Amino acid sequence: MIDEFAKDNLHGRLRRDREALLWKLDGLSEYDVRRPLTVTGTNLLGLVKHVATVEARYFGEVFDRPSPESLSRWQDSDGSDQWATADETREQIFGFYRRTWEHSDATINALPLDAPGHVPWWPEPHSHTNLFAVLVHVLGESIRHTGHADILREGLDGRTGLRAEYGQRTDEEARAAYRARIEQAARSAAPRERPTAVDAS
Repeated sequence: MIDEFAKDNLHGRLRRDREALLWKLDGLSEYDVRRPLTVTGTNLLGLVKHVATVEARYFGEVFDRPSPESLSRWQDSDGSDQWATADETREQIFGFYRRTWEHSDATINALPLDAPGHVPWWPEPHSHTNLFAVLVHVLGESIRHTGHADILREGLDGRTGLRAEYGQRTDEEARAAYRARIEQAARSAAPRERPTAVDAS
């Protein structure tokens, strides 16, 4: 009973975050979904491509249920799953992600939480695992990258939130006042900093 409850809750959260990640790209130009938004090159469409690849690997080969999608060998990973080429369309990457959901969901639904799996890219003795551990791991990856997307989108146009139905018109004055209040608190705290032994020498 508790296993089914746990599986349903973890799976439900994974489904929610998948949709949230795609929503973060809603209404943006092709340039804005692709361009690097951090010094390390993190970009919105690349996050979708990466999370899709992660799911395809973990709920595929780990349980000997290979994804029907074309994937490079994990040993050959070169970071190309973290950005979109000029020839890859948003629709193609979204389609890849949605097809991966179907394959992942089939694996999750077919197996019990204690079903054994093998993650060859995890160090020993952790490579031998089970569906529960993999589901928690993939959910963590999805939450982390959806959080990245949330911050990137806020930086582009100020849009925040989990889903479209929670979106509200931005009150720019209230937002600016709130930010100024935080800035003032930070500046007020700064003079209280004491130099460390290294700084003082």
